Amino acid sequence: MNSTIINHSIVFYKATVSNTKGNCYSAIHRYMPHLKNTLSMLQFKSLPVQTIHILCPLIVLIFALIAFVFDEQIADLLIYNRDLVTQGEYYRLLSGHFLHTNGNHFLLNGAAVILLWTLHGQYYQHQNYLIIFLTSAIVCGFGIHWYSLDISLYVGLSGILHGFFVWGALMDIKHKEKTGYLLLIGVILKIAHEQFYGASADVESFIESSVATDAHLFGAIGGLLAYIICYMIDKKKTR
Repeated sequence: MNSTIINHSIVFYKATVSNTKGNCYSAIHRYMPHLKNTLSMLQFKSLPVQTIHILCPLIVLIFALIAFVFDEQIADLLIYNRDLVTQGEYYRLLSGHFLHTNGNHFLLNGAAVILLWTLHGQYYQHQNYLIIFLTSAIVCGFGIHWYSLDISLYVGLSGILHGFFVWGALMDIKHKEKTGYLLLIGVILKIAHEQFYGASADVESFIESSVATDAHLFGAIGGLLAYIICYMIDKKKTR
């Protein structure tokens, strides 16, 4: 905790205790400015609301919302379907990510898009967001198609979101944020747990479908690859 906050708290505490016999209110009034300064220092950092940081996540949410609202009309056209992809409809490797099994699934992934923006939105730019999204989506899609042969149908943003999570954690580490290590370790442990023990039964009940845990793994790999691509692009620009 910040030493200034500790000092303010000690001053406020001592003043209150020393005036318990009829002088508590005057002590509170006297040290209220210190308390206000303490509270202001505890406020959350400003959210990244600039257009360059918020536009792409907003577009993803809008596309997902449109796909959810018109699901009955467009699901057959956009869903990842193994047989149809094998027949050459490769666009489904991308389009399937915008569909969801039910309202809970959509809200869960929508909330995750917003949460990731609050965590790492300060790093978002139009170019890198597009790179992360496409790389995670493509690696996730082809990973499922080539290696998860038991999956015949797939929808949802969760694979891509794991890619954004990994990328954001690595960006935190790059910027000397210690929380980046915790986030990276956490997502690795989560994915490893899913690979060995499967997904939570509560989540599957919530979204009324089995969870494609392999998508989380492939999406995370896509996020790592996207970080490398972005790093190389940035390094090339600085030459």
